[in-house]
Amino acid sequence: MVNSVHQWLMISLFTFLHPFFISVIEINHNAKEKSVEVSVRAFVDDVESTLSKNNDIKVDLNNPKDKAALDQLIAKYMAQKIQISIDGKLQPMQYIGYEVKQESVWVYLEIEHINTLKKVDVHCNLLYDFQQKQINIFHVKANGKEKSYKLEYPKTIAGFDL
Repeated sequence: MVNSVHQWLMISLFTFLHPFFISVIEINHNAKEKSVEVSVRAFVDDVESTLSKNNDIKVDLNNPKDKAALDQLIAKYMAQKIQISIDGKLQPMQYIGYEVKQESVWVYLEIEHINTLKKVDVHCNLLYDFQQKQINIFHVKANGKEKSYKLEYPKTIAGFDL
């Protein structure tokens, strides 16, 4: 018991002294809608800091001064940092929007007109311009299969055969 409490305290101290930088990117093929739904979850402060730094403005995701302008910044950033090829063809992603849930921001994107999905290749350097300790975790679902991959700086490419 004492040993497990000691381990918990050490892990807590390590986490406090060395914060982690992580995002989760889910890529789901919706066969019924013939689309690929992409959701990106990251920490609010990481995204705000990155967008602020890259655009020389103060970004507040919870209380934006101009929601339409902020949506454009997010859409542009996501398009620059995440590119998805499906079955060997680079696909344009449509920005749907974002929402803040507690300390996380969810960004929603969609790729339309995808009847089948056998292979997904991702080029991603999301938030690498914010923190070199950034980790991007991918979960890809299609054809009743799910695959995951952890992409760590400086690596930018992940592939999934489904």
